Amino acid sequence: MSTAAVAHAIKNSAVRGAKHWPHKSPALTKLVENNAPLSISPEHDLPMGCWSSQQIRDSVTDHTMVTWAPGKSRHNIPIITHGEGVYLFDDQGNKFLDWTSQAVCSNLGYDLPDTVIDATMKQMKELPFVYSGLGIIEIRARLAKLLAEILPGDLDGFVFPSSGSEANEVAIRMARRYTGKNKIINWYRSYHGGTANTLQATGDFRRNFGGENIPNFIKAFNPYPLFWDYAGDTEEERTQMALNMLEEQVLSEGPHTIALIQLESIVGTGGAIVPPKGYMQGVRAICDKYDILLHMDEVMMGFGRTGKMFGFQHFDGVIPDIVTGAKGLSSAAIPISMTACRKHIMDAFEEESLGWGSTYQAHPVAMTCAYENVKHIIKSDILGHIESLQPIFQEGMKTLAENHPSIKQYRQIGMFGCFDTHLPDGENPQLQAEAFAAYGKAYKKNGLIGIFRAPQLHVAPPLMISPEELWDGFERNDKALYTLDEALGFV
Repeated sequence: MSTAAVAHAIKNSAVRGAKHWPHKSPALTKLVENNAPLSISPEHDLPMGCWSSQQIRDSVTDHTMVTWAPGKSRHNIPIITHGEGVYLFDDQGNKFLDWTSQAVCSNLGYDLPDTVIDATMKQMKELPFVYSGLGIIEIRARLAKLLAEILPGDLDGFVFPSSGSEANEVAIRMARRYTGKNKIINWYRSYHGGTANTLQATGDFRRNFGGENIPNFIKAFNPYPLFWDYAGDTEEERTQMALNMLEEQVLSEGPHTIALIQLESIVGTGGAIVPPKGYMQGVRAICDKYDILLHMDEVMMGFGRTGKMFGFQHFDGVIPDIVTGAKGLSSAAIPISMTACRKHIMDAFEEESLGWGSTYQAHPVAMTCAYENVKHIIKSDILGHIESLQPIFQEGMKTLAENHPSIKQYRQIGMFGCFDTHLPDGENPQLQAEAFAAYGKAYKKNGLIGIFRAPQLHVAPPLMISPEELWDGFERNDKALYTLDEALGFV
């Protein structure tokens, strides 16, 4: 065939159109057997508590993962066998005083009231689950009414997710749908959760794990910055300067774009930071002026930790539009949280969907545990007990700060305290990993267990701790801190 004929044939075979290119998707070549007969090892027939330490360690090595720490840390985490009062026991027979209520959540320690246990078990036997959109049960009505009675103002609407992160996700969704605006303002020194939005709301180092991939989260400086101070000769003047800075940020972002100012009432993981007098009142006033909702994150501080039922109650006259709580709601016995909102927000969703949901929202067993836990806090006067312990707590914090040159300063409110550490030249010792590892070993050797994030050392024992146990904890902490003094170069 001549060149002209070939060209003519090709020309005639081309047509106008949008046909697909011939393509065949790849075939699966890495086949894995996924229908083997079900079989479990005989170890699972042993009663709980009968596995040896080695069996536990082997399973942990082969199958479990950790979250905020590198995976290798799981090999050094103690195997906890049981708890009594404010103490935890490991598989080696060691007895530890829980000096931070684990993650500041085991507020009633490890001998839960019989009323909590009995009611929870009764609910599990009678009706272990009802999907919240399918049926209303008595315990949901009871818990909502109880919380409405103990929260001030018109905080009357309640959703019951399963974690603090979820509760704060609900708060963000609620604020955005209610206002029609998208931006959320948070502090740099803050923690709000590990889910997508709450991690972006967070200001501490964990925010970096999720990457800066979600827009419309704006960071503001706390009223007590880490490396500088606001202008002013008095605290009142510096507080006003902090509020002026926040208001200018609101104006720069555009009030018409900001749905929510979302803050911890008292900064928890970031170091027991209590806002100065008048600051929260000023934030509330800014929100009122520019039609922005105010959310107080009470996940860690709520239900008594600060000596009041909720941390924001330390700020006279301030009622948030949204309040979240979790840890102390059930004293960590069963996962549950709450998102509370004011009546006008609740009413706005009468004809509209909140636009958030979860299978386990308003779980009957979890709500029963929370209901009896909150009643116990009230009826046993846990707040009065905390008040009676204040002289010991304050003296303990003061004594340890005076005894140890590695302590730069301390803060304390209710049953929540924090020491800031420093180097001999006054610098931040955050990167002194070996020094804090040595302190951690001394901490454990002296019979304490808890979490701390250098350069800050938290003190937050269970709320029902006795005076003798509280002072004993400070004495143990005192002994451990001598190791830190030496490791940081003060000795």
